[in-house]
Amino acid sequence: MTEPTDPILLFDSGVGGLTVLAELRKLLPDAPIIYAADNAGLPYGAKSEAEVAARVCGLLGRMAERYRPRLICIACNTASTIALGMVREVLDTPIVGTVPAIKPAAALTRTGVIGLLGTEATIRQGYVDRLETEFAGGKTLIRHGANGLVALAEAKLRGEAIATEAVLAEIEGLLTHPHAEALDTVVLACTHFPLLSDELREAFGPRVRFIDGAQGIARRIGSLTDGEPFERLSPDSAVTTGPIEDWRLLGPALAHYGLERLETF
Repeated sequence: MTEPTDPILLFDSGVGGLTVLAELRKLLPDAPIIYAADNAGLPYGAKSEAEVAARVCGLLGRMAERYRPRLICIACNTASTIALGMVREVLDTPIVGTVPAIKPAAALTRTGVIGLLGTEATIRQGYVDRLETEFAGGKTLIRHGANGLVALAEAKLRGEAIATEAVLAEIEGLLTHPHAEALDTVVLACTHFPLLSDELREAFGPRVRFIDGAQGIARRIGSLTDGEPFERLSPDSAVTTGPIEDWRLLGPALAHYGLERLETF
């Protein structure tokens, strides 16, 4: 039986899942949250499928045992497209994944040309192939891997200035694609990328709009926990698999998202 103090566990490779947390706070302001980041394994986008699957399944198994969450959200496109099915097989806890928002992008585009901006690991997944086939038939989907945007987003949250040139260098392959002139919608298929929304708008220009899955994920969590009581008895926590010293550097940014206790896992 679910207790009011049972937390929702949000899991990501780093700080990208904070974009999901921001939307979840709007829907469920009283929900106790544990934000867990596998900083020791960052970045996932450059790892093999086997590495990501092993890390995510192992970590979530141990975290579910320690924190007893009512629900786990894998707030990471790479981890979800690779390991979501495996995690659901081994855990009894309800699991919500994060997948590229291709369906709403296909409904929004006017030119029929959509950019898919994600990590290299995400954009090559069969899961993405199936989403394209099901929802973007007749559209042109341009996939581009931009692993470096993850590091830029992490740096921005630490308070570092991000040069537009650095962002442009990461998305150059998308901007120089033969169909780039007609590009009007870009799917941000990594939860880190909305943290760079200002820099990306400047880089792409006003004709391109962006879409990500954070609102949809929050709504899904709200639906699955509908009617359940929530009670927060202590400040929400941010857990890292990396050095606590690095986590403390992000303390002010994490506090902005309501994460006041910093811990290691």
